Amino acid sequence: MKIKLKPLSEQVIVITGASSGIGLSTARMAAQQGARLVLAARSEEALQKLVWQITDDGGQAAYVVADVSREEDVARVAELARERFGGFDTWVNNAGVGMYGRLEEFSVEDMRRLFDVNFWGLVYGSREALKTLKTRGGALINVGSVVSDRSLPLQGIYASSKHAVKGFTDALRMELEDEEAPVSVTLIKPGPIDTPFPMHARNYLEVEPKHVPPVYAPETVARAILHAATTPTRDLFVGGGGRNMAVLGNVAPRLTDKAMEAGVIPGTKSDRPPLPPEADSLYKPSGYLAERGDYPGMVRGTSAYTEGSMQSRNIGLALLGAGVAAAVWSAARKK
Repeated sequence: MKIKLKPLSEQVIVITGASSGIGLSTARMAAQQGARLVLAARSEEALQKLVWQITDDGGQAAYVVADVSREEDVARVAELARERFGGFDTWVNNAGVGMYGRLEEFSVEDMRRLFDVNFWGLVYGSREALKTLKTRGGALINVGSVVSDRSLPLQGIYASSKHAVKGFTDALRMELEDEEAPVSVTLIKPGPIDTPFPMHARNYLEVEPKHVPPVYAPETVARAILHAATTPTRDLFVGGGGRNMAVLGNVAPRLTDKAMEAGVIPGTKSDRPPLPPEADSLYKPSGYLAERGDYPGMVRGTSAYTEGSMQSRNIGLALLGAGVAAAVWSAARKK
């Protein structure tokens, strides 16, 4: 079955994790392009401000205070979409939390909480979305990560949750295709993005964590998500650097291990003291609207690889080939 998706200006879009980072950037960008929005997050104050901003600019939006780790909260998101707009055309599972440190140091309670949000929240959202999308047609967009394909040291439990997200999303896509359901299922895989993610993550390191470059702006992910909302797309990396890392990990796994041990472990540690424990959002909302983080280096506003992939698969593959060759050469030098 050929899947047809509506233009953004004709869509109702549900976004979880809408009050920060990628979700916030996507909400603002979608509103600018005429989409009507149902926004979910844990912070009511932040959601209220965002809806006021959108409606003041002439858009339409509604919000639900929801913790995606609770299935009943996710059901309320879909219920509001049906009550306010008669349903929805795209559902974006974006809500997520992070954790930095060595796997042996994490508490089991913290690891379970991370999985409750990152994996089970996405499962609840996907199953709820399909109750509408299988009848109405539309797009289910799950936000994974480059670490869905290649784990990173010091982010092992986060990477594990994103591996689970990829496994769930890939299997769900095949099952829906077998049923000939009119639903496009996309996995978005961002590399490091300059959002408040490191500041809001549960941190077991002795210093504040930071991204390892190349780092991209949240708008690069928002553009990829909205592309998938209008164009059936299987999966899409945001950032050629992350795609190169994933491919290199398959081609030369031990070489990639050594390169990460040498570069990612020290590169994740900043020269700043850790933030106080109450700063993280593992168990509670951050409480404020913020798209950007505090990454001190260069933040790339576009990704040639991602833009090329959205325009033409062949262009994306050509850019990927050149990037992989450069990544192999760089990793070999670090060996």
